[in-house]
Amino acid sequence: MEEKTLSKAMDIFSMLMSGEEIAKNRPGTSELYQIYYANAEVYELVTKLLARLNISVYEYNETLFVTAGEGNKVFGYTNDDLKRILGLRRNRELYLVYFIIYQALLFFYTDSAAYQVKEYVRMEELLEVISRAAEQIVAEKDTFNHTAEEQEGFRSVALLWHELPLMVNEDKDRNKASRGSRYGYVKLTMNFLQGEKLFLSVDDRFYPTDRFRAIVEGYFEDGKGRIYRLLGGTDDAQYQSDSGE
Repeated sequence: MEEKTLSKAMDIFSMLMSGEEIAKNRPGTSELYQIYYANAEVYELVTKLLARLNISVYEYNETLFVTAGEGNKVFGYTNDDLKRILGLRRNRELYLVYFIIYQALLFFYTDSAAYQVKEYVRMEELLEVISRAAEQIVAEKDTFNHTAEEQEGFRSVALLWHELPLMVNEDKDRNKASRGSRYGYVKLTMNFLQGEKLFLSVDDRFYPTDRFRAIVEGYFEDGKGRIYRLLGGTDDAQYQSDSGE
């Protein structure tokens, strides 16, 4: 392998690992994007290095994104990491956050037979879909294809959601997210997702970023969406882009 090829591969690898995005039409990264796809040796080396570190690379809108693979404790978050970051104490509080994340994710998915395009989600819409999903789990949990352990886990999360009031006084402060209400938990979760560059917030509306779309598409294609199916989704679900493609 030529030194120039190795050097370009390491430039791409280093940029992606530092959290930067490599885009075809972005000054400073367009050359690397072209090289990544035009040079087979560069492409193979970069993908092998990322795979060895359990890092997945996805593309959306001619931009490359990376994310830690499942179970990656070095570049991803452990449960304890997330509890510390989010200020949570109990596992079922963290699992409620996971549940909210998946409901936010699924909001932007439809069956492949449908063509509805969702550009954003409002806070009240998220509260509604989470409550609906929680009610379904409590009332019809036996209809899901769970193990006994998974059934009780989902039921515990759903019951915690139902125990919470809709809002508390702290929720009136737009800069704070309480742990004492449904609104507060959703706000806490969406604040975290914004920090991870997965959503942008504008006037109580949450817009998914290209990073979100790239990772979610990769999750459904590579991971086959196990939790999505557990929660009653269909196997032919797909993400609907703004263009409807």
